[in-house]
Amino acid sequence: IVLQAYLPDSFAAQQALTTWAQARVARGGAPIKVRIVKGANLAMERVEAAWHGWEQAPYLIKADVDANYKRMVLFGCTPENAQAVRLGIASHNLFDIAFGLVVRANRGVEAYVEFEMLEGMANHQARTVQQAAGGLLLYAPVVKQDDFHSAIAYLVRRLDENTAEENFLHDLFGLTVGDARWEKQKQFFLTAVARRDEASTEPNRTQNRQTEQRRFNPQSPFYNEPDTDFSLPANQAWVQQIVAKWQAIELAPLPLQIGGELLNPNQDGIGRDPSRPELTTAYRYALAKPDHIERALQVAVDAQATWQQWRVDERKHLLIQVAEKLAARRGDLIGAAMLDGGKTVEQADVEVSEAIDFANYYARSFAEIRADLADCTFTPFGTVLVTPPWNFPIAIPCGGMLAALMAGNTVILKPAPETVLVAWQLVNALWDAGVPKNVLQFVPTTDDEVGQSLVTDERVDAVILTGAYETAQLFLSWKPELHLLAETSGKNSMIISALADHDQAIKDLVQSAFGHNGQKCSAASLAVLEAEVYDNPDFRRQLKDAVASLPVGSAWALANKITPLIREPGEALHRAQTTLDSGESWLLEPQQVAGNPQLWTPGIKLGVQPGSFYHRTECFGPVLGLMRADDLEHAIAIVNDSRFGLTSGLQSLDDREIARWREKIEVGNAYINRGTTGAIVQRQPFGGWKRSVFGSGAKAGGPNYVLSLGTWRDTDSSEDWKTQLAHSETSYRRAWAEYFSREHDPSQVLGESNSFRYRPIRSMAVCPAPDGPLLPLLQIQQAAAVCGVSLTIVVAPDAPILGQLKMHTLPFLVESTEELAQHIGDYERLRHLGAPSADLLRAAHKAHVSVIRDPVTRNSRLELRYYLREQVVTETLHRYGNIMPKPTRSNRD
Repeated sequence: IVLQAYLPDSFAAQQALTTWAQARVARGGAPIKVRIVKGANLAMERVEAAWHGWEQAPYLIKADVDANYKRMVLFGCTPENAQAVRLGIASHNLFDIAFGLVVRANRGVEAYVEFEMLEGMANHQARTVQQAAGGLLLYAPVVKQDDFHSAIAYLVRRLDENTAEENFLHDLFGLTVGDARWEKQKQFFLTAVARRDEASTEPNRTQNRQTEQRRFNPQSPFYNEPDTDFSLPANQAWVQQIVAKWQAIELAPLPLQIGGELLNPNQDGIGRDPSRPELTTAYRYALAKPDHIERALQVAVDAQATWQQWRVDERKHLLIQVAEKLAARRGDLIGAAMLDGGKTVEQADVEVSEAIDFANYYARSFAEIRADLADCTFTPFGTVLVTPPWNFPIAIPCGGMLAALMAGNTVILKPAPETVLVAWQLVNALWDAGVPKNVLQFVPTTDDEVGQSLVTDERVDAVILTGAYETAQLFLSWKPELHLLAETSGKNSMIISALADHDQAIKDLVQSAFGHNGQKCSAASLAVLEAEVYDNPDFRRQLKDAVASLPVGSAWALANKITPLIREPGEALHRAQTTLDSGESWLLEPQQVAGNPQLWTPGIKLGVQPGSFYHRTECFGPVLGLMRADDLEHAIAIVNDSRFGLTSGLQSLDDREIARWREKIEVGNAYINRGTTGAIVQRQPFGGWKRSVFGSGAKAGGPNYVLSLGTWRDTDSSEDWKTQLAHSETSYRRAWAEYFSREHDPSQVLGESNSFRYRPIRSMAVCPAPDGPLLPLLQIQQAAAVCGVSLTIVVAPDAPILGQLKMHTLPFLVESTEELAQHIGDYERLRHLGAPSADLLRAAHKAHVSVIRDPVTRNSRLELRYYLREQVVTETLHRYGNIMPKPTRSNRD
């Protein structure tokens, strides 16, 4: 048993162990052995606490650590305690060793107390202590020869920690009695002895999900909600209560909620528990029919005018009340996600934190930015249909609903049919927090012509979708003019360079590939390994062992990491799990677990070839493919050769490689020396490039998302057009220099940088209104030039504005709408200032060209968004907790 003195509650643990051991000895049992150390990894403890938003578990100052250590040595050397608990005093601090020698001798417990040191840390010192103490226990990592590098890594970490500035080993070499370093260490020792009874014995972490009542101050700045600390006994008991309740729960049929009425017209919907396939029906729910759709749409339209009149500050306070209610319902949301989605407790817990973050962040960020846009008017879209996925059934629907509500829209939630129960828990939390029931309606329905009628109805002004690329294209084929904000598919890769830390890379890769069974759009389903890594048998063996060791089974068994899929594997996933294409072989072959067709062990494919099925296809399950690259440039080319651009990762300890990758990678969320999943609101706003996004490209959980859920217009100006144009140019240039060209890291997390930045799009085509004014075109030309975007003005041959363009010598292309549609894919975005034809919209959607129909504004904070992509680059800035200098980089690197 090892007790770490840097934890305040370690002394209480020592006392409890001693009492237990004394009773055991009194019954004729054997004594126990306890080793006392200062602490294993203080630096990493600090970083972990900062990442999770927890209190730091160890003492905040080293003086308290040293004081507690002395207290524990004294307690352990008491004769009646030492006889029951053999004590190991582990230290390389000669002052502490001398203290232990004196106390041990004075109390006559030499037979029960020994000294311990780490092999290889300070051998000459160890020999001296062995002679003075009459013996010494040296401890060292013991590994097979194949894992020898892991032992070296462990020893290097211990050396790095022990030689921190305040520690004794930092001053040991060249230390002379009476010199400045001696006097410093002497004073540290004397202070600790004097304070041995003053250091707190109460744990720093006191989070208790059973009793807490979260409250959020609307005036305080945004901060991320802490996840649950499952190391705490109270929280462990809380989880057991959740499992007991939700595993045995009997649920009444879930109704529709339309206009404040709970309707149970049928029980046609069936909810299932992926962990219990024998339970054919976990619950039932009502499905909306055409008459319910009609009524819900009319209720939403009728409620819009009143809801829109709520002041921004009123909606802000309402969303903060929602955050408090979600925090209070954390346990039930987790339980529902385990039942409905087969989620582990840990995966569901972070979703609740993210949902709370969405409420707090959108409330504050939109209120703040709205106050800065007084020269513009904002009109919400109207009625927004939210169609979330099943794989993140808490966070994603909550984020979509709250963003739309904060912008002043009414919302109809059409939940994913696989996770209706979680959605029902969510909407009840929002209603109970005060969201009017005619403003937020709950309308489960089928994905057939009934669901289609909901998407295509003219009273639906916008749709927020998270789902497959094909689903987004289907929606747009039904309704080309649809305002669609969609986060869609991803085929994500992690590059592992020859200059990576292999141990860390494997840890991050396993987490990224197999978290929630690979059922994440951000999952790293591919690893592109530099040749030296790919060909390394030790790397393959270690990766295989790590994946094979993941516990597989029911979500209700808390030890499991791989739980059942949401449904039996579809065609793509089944092929990935059972078929090898040319050049491929199994490093670890997946197997179906008997008794549950939805439960599979994880698999790893070797030899995935560029352009192959598995390279190109999102399969959404626990299969990892390994690809071989000649070098980093080749690896980047493989990753960028994808229709999607959601997430990607790089594992490398070389700053030059990191800088190259940062500049060239084509994804919305980029991660360096960490996992590629688990984006956090504000810290890592989430959204992709290419076919991973539809609409404005604003990232969920970022500063522009709520802005995108309505229409902005300039307030009327009495200035002539030339003056307005001059003001626009000044505004655009200032905004570029002061905001858009810079990297932003508002979270400032210890040991990690999260750089939110804007990258120019490749090109834009602009179609002016046939008889519209010239000013908007000139402003677009200014904005594109400021952002460095190639711009083409496309004018119909018979457009009246053609004459004005010729007079102002603006470059333009004379082309009909039909001709433009033929090559619309030459452009990344289309800015249309008139009413685009359905045929042009269909052509743009087919070519995956984003169409912007918003008015041009002179407000630079709004206007420049249209010429830029959003990207977040997250980089780990520590080695085992030791902070590295943050690189200084511009937005363009």
